[in-house]
Amino acid sequence: MEQPARQYDSGVPTPSATPAVARALVIDLEGALLRSELLMEALFSRPALMLARFGAGGRSGMAALTAILARAEIDYAHLPYESDVLNQALAARARGAKIYLVAGRFAGHAAGIAAHLGFDGVVTPADLSTSDKLPFDRGSIDRIDNRSRSRVSLKTWAKALRVYQYAKNTLVFVPVITAHQLNFATLGYALLAFMAFSACASGAYLMNDLLDLAADRQHPTKRHRALAAGDLPISSALSAIPALWLFAVAASLCISPLFLGVLGGYLATTIAYSLVLKRKMLVDVVTLAGLYTLRIIAGAVGVGVVLSEWLLIFSLFVFTSLALIKRFSELSMRETAGLADPSNRDYRVTDLHIIGAMAAASAMNAVTVFSLYVSSSAVTPLYSRPWMLWLLNPLLLYWFGRALMMAQRREMPDDPILYAFRDGPSRITVAAMICIMLAAI
Repeated sequence: MEQPARQYDSGVPTPSATPAVARALVIDLEGALLRSELLMEALFSRPALMLARFGAGGRSGMAALTAILARAEIDYAHLPYESDVLNQALAARARGAKIYLVAGRFAGHAAGIAAHLGFDGVVTPADLSTSDKLPFDRGSIDRIDNRSRSRVSLKTWAKALRVYQYAKNTLVFVPVITAHQLNFATLGYALLAFMAFSACASGAYLMNDLLDLAADRQHPTKRHRALAAGDLPISSALSAIPALWLFAVAASLCISPLFLGVLGGYLATTIAYSLVLKRKMLVDVVTLAGLYTLRIIAGAVGVGVVLSEWLLIFSLFVFTSLALIKRFSELSMRETAGLADPSNRDYRVTDLHIIGAMAAASAMNAVTVFSLYVSSSAVTPLYSRPWMLWLLNPLLLYWFGRALMMAQRREMPDDPILYAFRDGPSRITVAAMICIMLAAI
């Protein structure tokens, strides 16, 4: 029979297990977690309101501005965060670690970000170095501190400056072509005008993106823009804007003071559009059409040719139609994604049908104006075979119809002019139009 095992008592107490000290992960808010600058985020959360408060506060200086920015309404949910840092924080949380943000300024905003992300609190750099009242054991800290960010790449700058949008500025060449003044002198001035408009427009794009940061970050595609995504620092954009505009001024002065005046009018209208006009129903459409037409006017001024009134009215109808198609595409995208009405535009998703009808009507008006031009006596001095220009009408009808159909099918990006450069059938149509015009001369 098996005997039970005997129990021995050594008389020595068994040591109890010492609980492990929970580690804490501290993350620098600026430089590690946030891909942007908190001060700039506060400033551009509602820039007009910030400046109004600053002007009405009766105080001056950086301290007053900082106090106002500390009360700014920042959308913490859509700030650009470093995804790998957030992943490290999630892994640390899974291990039972406490997570704290390190912030030397704007404690209220830092606390808001910590609460939104589910972190345990905020400490200051001084707390980490001198304070004995930390909410965790000083010897159990893991830290993700400031990281050295690589220089902004040329690709990122090209994306922020919207170099692909320079295709719109080729409109300055239209007066040279339609007036049949193709020579080295006029093409040189037209090229300089193109460069001036491109630099001016890039500065305006940066400014518009700064003013629209909050709205862009809630947009399905615009949230990938360089400023909205945090790929380009806001301070860098603020430095680039005046540099671009100074270059535009210098290039304009090489053409003529009158051209500089036209470019100044374009810039003033663009700024007014970014600040106010784009939030006005249909006013934004008329303004966009005017800005496109102003490029053609600038091209005529730059090379010193007389601009045809037929070209002006044709351009106005064409660009009004394209601006309406752009609004249609934006609203249809929101409808497809189940998003609410845009907060920074005075349109509703239910406006889609009337916007589409207005776009079609404006396109047909453009074709009608072109038909009247071809049947007028104005074409005789410019074309030896003006009857060939009638062949452009079916091509115009096809292109406008295709653009409207693609927008209706939700297959057009939000800018129909760029669509014309990227879409294969559109490129073939435009090339055919150019060939017909050259054959008619």
